Amino acid sequence: MAEKEKEQSDGGDNGGGDKGGGVATAPPPQAKPKKDGKTKPKPKLPGMMPPWKVLLHNDDVNAMEFVIVTIIELTTLNEQEAILRTLEAHKTGVALLLVTHKERAELYQEQFQSKGLTVTIEADE
Repeated sequence: MAEKEKEQSDGGDNGGGDKGGGVATAPPPQAKPKKDGKTKPKPKLPGMMPPWKVLLHNDDVNAMEFVIVTIIELTTLNEQEAILRTLEAHKTGVALLLVTHKERAELYQEQFQSKGLTVTIEADE
């Protein structure tokens, strides 16, 4: 009888029926949330930023050589391109220096203004 008491206290199972120790049961499956038919909008991927024009305006204060040197210094334009843009601004009143994104266009505008030149920016349509 001591063996039977030991088996009962150990929870051991020597084929004496199922006493809850040996057969594992899986938890009930969790219910999936129901879809309400609405689809979430996909987030927009970063793309190209809208283009902005950087425009040089003619002035009667600065010498043409200074304007040319400043364009070369502040942009990636070479000497010939800088000369052409300066002459265009001189003859027509305004010349397109370059097209870039808004933040860089604003930076160019500030840099040219710090040198005493008039540059404006506008959206490129």
